[in-house]
Amino acid sequence: MEAYSGKRVLVTGGLGFLGSNLAIRLVQLGASVTIIDAGIPGCGGNLRNISPIARDVRVARYDISDVESLRPLLQHTDVIFNLAGEISHSHSMEYPDRDLDINARSQMLFVRECGRQIPGVRIVYSGTRQVYGRPEYLPVDEDHPIAPVDYNGVSKHAASEYHLMLTRDKLLDAAIVRLTNIYGPRLAVNVPCQGVLSVFFMRLLLGLPIEIFGDGGQLRDPIYVDDAVEAMLRVGAAEKLKSRVFNVGGPVALPLGEIAALLCRLAGAPPPVHKPFPRALSKIDIGSFASDSRRIGREMKWKPKVLIEEGAARTLKFFRERLGDYLNPADGYPECPLRPKALKEKASAFA
Repeated sequence: MEAYSGKRVLVTGGLGFLGSNLAIRLVQLGASVTIIDAGIPGCGGNLRNISPIARDVRVARYDISDVESLRPLLQHTDVIFNLAGEISHSHSMEYPDRDLDINARSQMLFVRECGRQIPGVRIVYSGTRQVYGRPEYLPVDEDHPIAPVDYNGVSKHAASEYHLMLTRDKLLDAAIVRLTNIYGPRLAVNVPCQGVLSVFFMRLLLGLPIEIFGDGGQLRDPIYVDDAVEAMLRVGAAEKLKSRVFNVGGPVALPLGEIAALLCRLAGAPPPVHKPFPRALSKIDIGSFASDSRRIGREMKWKPKVLIEEGAARTLKFFRERLGDYLNPADGYPECPLRPKALKEKASAFA
């Protein structure tokens, strides 16, 4: 990690959950950090996320597709962590054009400009395990077939391929980190549709019961955000990359029902409630998933350290001490910024 001291590092999507935690760690390691974040509604950006380092970083409020504005920033960069984008699978199914623009077109324009301005720059792109779709076997390794079940998985895979294509052309030195369900401080609990763990924590913080769709037997391997940050930093600092794609998963795969029950116990909340799968979600449910992270373990000497009992307790403590920065329980369940109340009422009228 000493490799980052004095380095000029760019973090796209740096006001979001993972990006802000990464930026904070980079500042602690002595890096000069610039955050690029357009603050696109629904993507989880929050200026309060970087309050510990607000005076130590530069924030540029540009979309990554605005390459003309970004050129002066790119020309003085040593390492790029590319985390900009939309992670919501349900958003992608409702607004596929939006997902295509944010996660594919903008990424293509951005990485092409990076190749022009700083040829050979190391870029670490935050991919997703969703590109694998419904697993053919567990745990899922990097050789598993690519078969996404939603537009988000398709767009994120396209973005990954742009990075890899330009790397083969010697214009970039990129790596893809395919992340599983991440949780921890600064999770976007104020934005619905950001993933199952975000919704679990949101409901607990609002005093609402956790809802589990189906029997809760689907496996997930949650990873605490500090472990995910450590993995990305190791990939970013490696002198030479043997591989270009790395799965990054948590230490243990557990049934969602067990994860939910654990969170309820830690929060002192009633047990979770089981409900039938909504039709829209059942179409993109991937069933059980567990990551095979042995490649990054071998090549980067990385492994996840934080078990969910410890990580969930840290997460609840963080939000309870700063709840006003993220949620107001008096307002109830937050409305999705992409679906204003009027549009929801109109949709229900035609349901």
